[in-house]
Amino acid sequence: MRAACDFNPVRFSTWDLPERERLSRWREEFGRGIVSVDVEPVASDRPFYAEATLQALPGVRTALCAGSLARLNRTRALVADGDDSVGLVVSLSAKANIFQRGANVTLDAGDAIPLSNDDVGIVTSTRHLGILLPRGPLAGRVSNLDGAFMRLIPRSTGPLRLLVGYLDLLRKESTLATDELRRRVADHVHDLAALALGASRDTQQNALSAVAAARLAAALAHIAESFFEPGLTVEAVARRQGVSRRYLQRLLEESGMSFTARVNELRLQKAFAMLMNEQHGKQRISDIAMEAGFSDISHFNRLFRARFGDTPSGVRGGGDAGQ
Repeated sequence: MRAACDFNPVRFSTWDLPERERLSRWREEFGRGIVSVDVEPVASDRPFYAEATLQALPGVRTALCAGSLARLNRTRALVADGDDSVGLVVSLSAKANIFQRGANVTLDAGDAIPLSNDDVGIVTSTRHLGILLPRGPLAGRVSNLDGAFMRLIPRSTGPLRLLVGYLDLLRKESTLATDELRRRVADHVHDLAALALGASRDTQQNALSAVAAARLAAALAHIAESFFEPGLTVEAVARRQGVSRRYLQRLLEESGMSFTARVNELRLQKAFAMLMNEQHGKQRISDIAMEAGFSDISHFNRLFRARFGDTPSGVRGGGDAGQ
């Protein structure tokens, strides 16, 4: 999984390949050549397909994989590559089967399981998130790392949910501009993974910044998905994340923008984009404001002019289209 070190995603897919070449090329070029597994499709009458998004930081590698039901086999020959990383497989399909160290474990959607990358193993699924982390940082954070392998982590586990949400946001906001930011993000991922695996007492005490970062990431993702709802409040977001209103407000303010400022900015950007789009050329400005999440048109007009230096009708460029 050798990808860009700024965490920009690298995507692979079989969709553009001739059907007869999909399996052989995915097996050789992606499976054995990039992620060091042998791909064996489970019998199906449908054509084989697969896709994956890889991202990498120094100390964090992820693979979001989807496609036909297949076995990803880390064979004894492939284990000889010397990579002793710790893997964490998170099932994103209804069922996934994991085999390692003589044990079979079935995962439901959202469940996870840690694997040792220097042991043979098989992952059978249609969609999963694979996370690879160096053994050293985790060994120093987890009470009994060897005992954690092949122990199911239920989807309800708080640190697991925070880790998956944090990585999901990083896929959407993938560029990490500085070495310091990349290092901090990698440390957060290590801390969250350790908490999910069974962190030592020292790590539990020192991982508060990672938990805060993951909670902030989850809150920002929820705001980005729901900002256009007129009734969205900081209380509702805090309740969704299982934290207090005051705690969430502090996290947002420390990120550089309050809840109200962040929601207003997202709404204004949506309204601006709609006003500039010819498809909305005949739509009333008041309706655009409502669709963006504003319930008070006068308030919308004031905020819009302060933000963009012109009225909504002026930005549209066609005169007053009606309020």
